[in-house]
Amino acid sequence: MEEQEKNRTDQTNRVLLLPGDKNDSNVSAIFSEDKLELRADFYPSMAGGKPLSIDYIASALNRLNVVHGILWENIQKAVASCNLNHKIVRDLAIARGNPPVNEVLEYYQVNPNLRAPEPEPQGNDRVDYRAYSPFIIVKKDQALAKLKSRKAGKEGKDIYGTVLPHGALRPEGVSPGANTRSDGTFIYANINGQLIIEQGVLNVQNSLVIKGAVDYRTGHIIFPGDVEIEGPVSDGFKIYSGGSVTIKQTFDVTDAITKTDLTVSGGIIGRGRALVKVGGALKAKFIENCKVAARKTITVEADIVNSAVFTLEKLEMGEKGKILGGEIYAVQGIVTGGIGKKTGKATRIHCGVDFTAQQEKEKCNYQMRVLSAKLNKLRKLLASEAELPPSPAQDERRKKMEEIQVRLEEEQKKLGEQITAILGRLNAFEGAAVEVSGEIAPGTLIEICQIALFVSEPLRRVRIRLDRGLGKLVSEGL
Repeated sequence: MEEQEKNRTDQTNRVLLLPGDKNDSNVSAIFSEDKLELRADFYPSMAGGKPLSIDYIASALNRLNVVHGILWENIQKAVASCNLNHKIVRDLAIARGNPPVNEVLEYYQVNPNLRAPEPEPQGNDRVDYRAYSPFIIVKKDQALAKLKSRKAGKEGKDIYGTVLPHGALRPEGVSPGANTRSDGTFIYANINGQLIIEQGVLNVQNSLVIKGAVDYRTGHIIFPGDVEIEGPVSDGFKIYSGGSVTIKQTFDVTDAITKTDLTVSGGIIGRGRALVKVGGALKAKFIENCKVAARKTITVEADIVNSAVFTLEKLEMGEKGKILGGEIYAVQGIVTGGIGKKTGKATRIHCGVDFTAQQEKEKCNYQMRVLSAKLNKLRKLLASEAELPPSPAQDERRKKMEEIQVRLEEEQKKLGEQITAILGRLNAFEGAAVEVSGEIAPGTLIEICQIALFVSEPLRRVRIRLDRGLGKLVSEGL
């Protein structure tokens, strides 16, 4: 029997354990390439053949030098199934070693919460994809990465009992770069800006450079530092910058706020609903159909068309530049090539007046009108109450109404004082002037320190200023 039994191994690492008679039960086993597992097919005996035995399999495994990780429970179940149920058991693991566990070296792992913001559903579950941004914006002192501690490795053992040494893995981590710092546990951002990961190095940039256009590929631009846009800005996209903004083509503006300067190589087109707020100076080729406010000088090379323009300094335009329609507030004055045209909307110019104080005054005036309406209504109610027969309930109601009246009158008094204070700083620069190298068209209204001049006949090459002694605006030839 033993002489007839033999082992054969084919090219697929399969071992055939052949008994003496072809009708006897047999086992066909296959080794894994890494010698960490041995799987087998169990075949029941045929007519007159001998059944499988545990001892026979143990002897065969011993001859194969399989000594570690033998799964005796699996083997017993397979032998029972073959012998009792005469069923073939296929691809059963009968020995399994222990693979080595590699050592993992320490590394900095990027903060998983650092990712570009996703667009959120709006009403009716619609998603505004303009709110999606591919840029990762971080704040000063924000944690960018965390040090992951070393994990010890563990030796393995194959089914022959051979010890398998473990290796060492160094995960693809990151390291601190420009405008970052490390305290040995975390990597932090030193400034507000855009996070850039280049070849495993974390860099925080204080400027955002967009090589192409601002559109659905970029989404709205919201950045704490300077922004440079090399392409055009599409309609419907907002720009908010904590620094300056430079746009090298046309700015189809919807909503824009910059903390410092705004420079547009092309023009600013607003389509009538746009709002631009600039914390510094503004330069553009032209401005059309929008509302623009800047704390410093506004410089426009060509025309300003049907726009509301506000500056706390000067409006300076090119020699051929014209103001066509709309309303201009420039505290220190205007230099332009022309104002208005014979056929078109009237143009209104306001100089010497602090437009922020003007807006405060208008807001206070509105509040004053609301308070006056409430007081008038309350006084009428009190007068009608006085005609009713007295009663405890009526007395209580009248007392509450009188208390409200006193409070509203106090608010009215404070608001009046506030308006008086605003008026005191409304006229901010009496030396303001309007200089026009071309023509001022009839129908133009020019106002300096709230003293107005209505232009009924064309004026050419003039400088209009306030003569405080005469109490009126005078025009001088350039």
